[in-house]
Amino acid sequence: MLEALNTWILAQGAQYNVNPYIFGAIYIGAIPFFFASIAWLVKRARAGRSTVAPTMLAGFFFVSAYIYLAVFGQDIPLWVWIFLAALIVYGAWSTIRDTRRKIAAAKAEDAGDSAT
Repeated sequence: MLEALNTWILAQGAQYNVNPYIFGAIYIGAIPFFFASIAWLVKRARAGRSTVAPTMLAGFFFVSAYIYLAVFGQDIPLWVWIFLAALIVYGAWSTIRDTRRKIAAAKAEDAGDSAT
């Protein structure tokens, strides 16, 4: 059964000129770098410093697997791009919302520490 699944996965990748295991490795491998970028962003925001670099890095790690798909993929159906665009928009909105909450909580914590 696993062999049949592996054959099907590789056939899908061959159809679109994308190695699904490379895509998966990029997707999973980018997660710790994404979270590290978000932590760096929160730390810089708490300190009142520029958050441009960590924001750009977080964005890159967030879409890195899709960049691989865009660069190496061929004949990717339009519905896939629409679905990915929806995922990216929702993910960006969710990440921005959560990051703003973390920054606000960190600032409130700093204000509470300095009042003591």
